[in-house]
Parts: sequence; structure tokens; C-alpha cells
Amino acid sequence: MAVSNIRYGEGVTKEIGMDLQNLGARRVCLMTDKNLSQLPPVNAVLNSLAKYGINFQMYDNVRVEPTDQSFLDAIRFAKKGEFDAYVAVGGGSVIDTCKAANLYASSPTSDFLDYVNAPIGKGKPVTVPLKPLIAVPTTAGTGSETTGVAIFDFKELKVKTGIASRAIKPTLGIIDPLHTLSMPERIVANSGFDVLCHALESYTALPYNMRSPCPSNPINRPAYQGSNPISDVWALHALRIVAKYLKRAIRNPEDHEARANMHLASAFAGIGFGNAGVHLCHGMSYPISGLVKTYKPKDYNVDHSLVPHGLSVVLTSPAVFAFTAQIHPERHLEAAEILGADIRTARIKDAGFILAETLRKFLFDLNVDDGLAAIGYSKADIPALVKGTLPQERVTKLSPRPQTEEDLSALFEASMKLY
Repeated sequence: MAVSNIRYGEGVTKEIGMDLQNLGARRVCLMTDKNLSQLPPVNAVLNSLAKYGINFQMYDNVRVEPTDQSFLDAIRFAKKGEFDAYVAVGGGSVIDTCKAANLYASSPTSDFLDYVNAPIGKGKPVTVPLKPLIAVPTTAGTGSETTGVAIFDFKELKVKTGIASRAIKPTLGIIDPLHTLSMPERIVANSGFDVLCHALESYTALPYNMRSPCPSNPINRPAYQGSNPISDVWALHALRIVAKYLKRAIRNPEDHEARANMHLASAFAGIGFGNAGVHLCHGMSYPISGLVKTYKPKDYNVDHSLVPHGLSVVLTSPAVFAFTAQIHPERHLEAAEILGADIRTARIKDAGFILAETLRKFLFDLNVDDGLAAIGYSKADIPALVKGTLPQERVTKLSPRPQTEEDLSALFEASMKLY
């Protein structure tokens, strides 16, 4: 079980200068994106660095939904700077980019594909020591401050993939609920959907003791191990918080209690899925994001088409959980109950249908786009979407129910319209 150190509380960002002093950092790389560089979270970090006399260079060129090219740009900056510590201020895109920059700057002779997940890359284990990385999440979504995963779009193949290794986990995650107050409504929603799916997928993933073969050496044990008794605790707790607070956090930006709780839920779900893993919603989401045509989401200040990660994940969730529920239906039913379904007279064989309907109602209440068709996809795109899902074995193999290409086609088709 691997997890970053976490510090939580309003205003804890002001301690980051002291943390870097305590680490003896002499040259710090501060990573963020163009939008955030003008917002209060980055200001709070800059003030603390100034107060404690920390020498740093800022890289604010992180791309929202990073690509291999944007990773490589950040890696070049990191190699040139010869930094001895890193600070990432932002959502998953920033934290993941910073993890990759730290990894390749610490392993300067490695080829980019050496550490990228197989079958796209070589998936080599990380054996070099990395520099300390402090992550300051500004969205309540990815849980990237707790995990050893960094996701990017591999442009050539039009598919998302990533790097997964406990070695790239942040040294410290600073969860300061004040940072979520500057998030616009749709960013709160889409980030929250990521938390929802992290919790649901890790709780329903193939159990750890049903995976085989056992790795010949512990260094080869994957970061994502299947559902397990420890991850289950975190996943269920995160799911309860989502059920209670997500709608409130979206509807009222002044609801500090709801936004603070979603910030915690993001980290809790991160601890769960960072060890158990995710499965089909995430595996199928990568081509949905990677093959985007013209969709531009509301509230995202970007100059390129993009499907926000949390949206690409949640749009298939009703179809996916209807499909996986025949394995461990009691877990699917329990999840439906936490999300508000009345299961007193429910039959166990209807677990998938009940969870799917509960999710549909949840999404409908939050004005989520009506399925893949609403973000620009049609039946003609299904073969390409399936093709983009097939290389995602790192996560699709964690589905409790194995799936064929025909199954994946049917799941994409069922996700074209939700309501």
C-alpha cells in the first residue's frame, strides 16, 4: 500500500517555503499552467517562497490535458534547470507533468518510452532516485497528489496512456481547501465526476488475489493491484462524501464546507484507486479524450478542443456498471445505495440496472451532456474508440468482467445517449 504524505487545512500552503527549507532545496522548479499563474493558489505559493528566500524558476507552460509533446517540453526545462526539488500547483495535468519532468530529469539518459506503460511504451521499473516533489492540488478531482501515475495524450496514436510507478508519487500533497474556491462550476462538476468514478471503479475492480501471475520480484508489482481491503475503505468513504457534497459544491461556489469536503474526497479516492486501480470507465475514457474533434467545454479557458477527463470518464459509467455488475453485484448495489437508491426491495440480479439508473439520474440533475453523441461522436466512431481502448490493458484488465471487442463496441453504443 503506497500513499504520499498529506497535509490538510485552510491556509497550509503558506508552509511550503518552510518545507523546501527543511529539505535543503537550493534550486526549485515551480510548475503550473497559464491560467493558474494569475490566480490565488499560485500567489499563495509565491508568497511563501519569497518569505523563506527560496530560489526557484517558474514553468507555466503546462498544457491542460497534456500530450507527449507538452511532457517533453517540461522535461527539457527540468533537465536544463538541474533542480533539486519540484513544486506543482494545479490540477492533475500540472501534477502529472511535474512527475514526468522529475522522473526524466532524474534519469537523463532514458528514452521517453522507457517508462511509458506497455504495450505503448516499455514499462520499465523506475530504479533511479527522484527529487522531492510537493503537489498543491487546485481541483477536487484527480487525486494526483497521492498517486504514482502520470497521464498524457500520445498524439501519434491518438490515445491516452501514461507512466505508472510508485517511485513518481509526490513526497507531500498539500491540500488547502481555499484553492478550490476559484474553480468555476463545470470544472467543479467534471473534477467531481473523476472522484466518483475513481471510487466506483476501485471498489468494483477485480480483487487483488484474483490477479495472476504473481510478479517474480516485488519491483514488478504494478501500482494498480485490484480491489483490496485497504483501498475499499478509502473508496467507500470518498463515495459517501461525493453523494453528500458534490451537488452542493457545484451549485454554490460559496459553499465552503462542500468544496472543502470534495477536496478531501479527491485525495481519499486517490489513495483508493492509486493502489487498487480503475477499470473500464477510465480505459474507455482515454480514446474519448484522445479522438476529440471540435468539443470545447464551458468554463475551460483553452485554445484547443478537449473533453475534460472527468467528463470522458463519467459518460460511460451507466453502461459500464450495468455490464460489470454480474460479478460482485452486492458491491454495485451498495454503491447505488450510497448514491441515493432505495434498495430495500431490490433483487441482487438487478444491481447493475439499479446502479446505472442511479448514475443517470445523478448526471441528469447536474446538466451533464447527453452522452457521447452530445460531445461530437457518432456510431461511425465506435471502431476507432474500441481500437483506442485496446492498448489500455493496464486498467481494462482490472475490470471484474473480461470484455471482448464486441462488448466494448456495445458499451460505446450504449453510451451515445444517456437519458
